[in-house]
Amino acid sequence: MNINPLLTSPIRPDWESLVGVDAILSTNALSPSCQESIRNSIASPNIPEYIVSPHTQEDLAAVVAIASQHKRTIIPCGNTSKLDWGNLVKHSELLLSTQNLNRVIEHAIADLTVTVEAGMTFANLQEILAQKGQFLALDPAYPETATIGGIVATADTGSRRQRDRGVRDMLLGITFVRHDGKIAKAGGKVVKNVAGYDLMKLLTGSYGTLGIITQVTFRVYPLPDASQTVLLTGKTDALNQVTKSLLSSTLTPISLDLVSSPLIEKIGLGKEMGLLVRFQSIPESVKEQAQRLLEMGHNLGLSGNTYTDTDDTNLWQQLKQQMWSIESSSPILCKIGMLPSEAVNTLNKLQQETVLIHGGVGLGVLRLETSTPEKLLEIRRWCETKGGFLTILKAPRELKEKIEVWGYNGNSLDLMRRLKEQFDPQNIFSPCRFVGKI
Repeated sequence: MNINPLLTSPIRPDWESLVGVDAILSTNALSPSCQESIRNSIASPNIPEYIVSPHTQEDLAAVVAIASQHKRTIIPCGNTSKLDWGNLVKHSELLLSTQNLNRVIEHAIADLTVTVEAGMTFANLQEILAQKGQFLALDPAYPETATIGGIVATADTGSRRQRDRGVRDMLLGITFVRHDGKIAKAGGKVVKNVAGYDLMKLLTGSYGTLGIITQVTFRVYPLPDASQTVLLTGKTDALNQVTKSLLSSTLTPISLDLVSSPLIEKIGLGKEMGLLVRFQSIPESVKEQAQRLLEMGHNLGLSGNTYTDTDDTNLWQQLKQQMWSIESSSPILCKIGMLPSEAVNTLNKLQQETVLIHGGVGLGVLRLETSTPEKLLEIRRWCETKGGFLTILKAPRELKEKIEVWGYNGNSLDLMRRLKEQFDPQNIFSPCRFVGKI
């Protein structure tokens, strides 16, 4: 691994006096997957020699202030699980991690809210909430390692968006460090927001280009009493019809995912394209809704199975593992979108690939073990003709150098560039990572 020598400059002692020697870790000491994620996030073959992980929000702000004074670029991260999503970062002078900011600040159980530091992992937060009979209604990739800040920064919602919508809809408040090292707050428990900006919406999905998220306040929900999943498999036309019927019915699934036949086969549930629908509520409601959906599928000639209790949990864990696993390969992971009415047609087009599409919103994930720029552009053009897009999330650096990652050239680029100039005038946060090389 090539090392960027910039952190051996005279400003390093300033950071050591602020955060302590134990908060500065050699990137050589990181796991192979973390090192690969860092390599695939940076345009240059040189990467920072160290990753700095302050233990307090104030220390992190002080590090940003010093970096700003010296005009050093910063790559914000948590556990680096999604660091290689998006464009390659142009400069790589400092990796600044929130992984040591991992505490619950306040859990207002009766108010169904929780305030947590950005470096806490999603799985850890869910464990803490579960002890009080509550949970956060998101379903992100890599839940064991993904940090709360990274989930917000990438707007990584997952399958639960069918009922619970997106990350933005879960957020009540946010705290972040600005380009000058000042700490700013917005949303819940704040007397005054920054005039003219909805900071929670701006920072959600900004990929660490506007500031470093340090704390968030979420709405949470009581744990459901029961959970059951229905799998319907069969012909394309029938799946299309049952999806439309389900969306126009009074049924209230939390997840409604169309899955390609290769993905169904990988989780050992057959060889045909399928529809996975999950219900969570009181036992009577879950049982009734699942039965109604099975009848709808049966009337259209679809095969149906139900999964409850541990089988239900294991099914969704297997699905996520097959979709997102990076342990045995270097997959290409893309976020795709299309009109919801075109979801089944898109699965048909990509019937040989590993694909999952949230049927009610037309957003999904495409996994390719190998690909070429030409093939990706062909799929992007298809999605665009269906009112959608294709964005490359994760891919080897060599591939990202040959293709435009975001694939967006709409009329919002000028506005996004002005926002970047307003929030980060020195362009120190993750330069070039976002849409339009912002």
